[in-house]
Amino acid sequence: MTTPLEANFDDYKKAEAKALEILKEMKKSSVRPMDIELALLVAIFELHRGSLKAENIVRIIEGHLATLGPFYNE
Repeated sequence: MTTPLEANFDDYKKAEAKALEILKEMKKSSVRPMDIELALLVAIFELHRGSLKAENIVRIIEGHLATLGPFYNE
């Protein structure tokens, strides 16, 4: 039996796999990384539209970047 923490991680891994799948498809649509980056950021803002102010979304994104950065710093 999984714990709530394990279940949350499993949900995250499913979402991550889907996001990477979407990224793969996006690369077929545009070779310009900036187009894909902006589209993904817009998706994050749309995810929170109506429930958070833009400045709060920016802080969320900055927090995630600060957490993830060290993992890709190799």
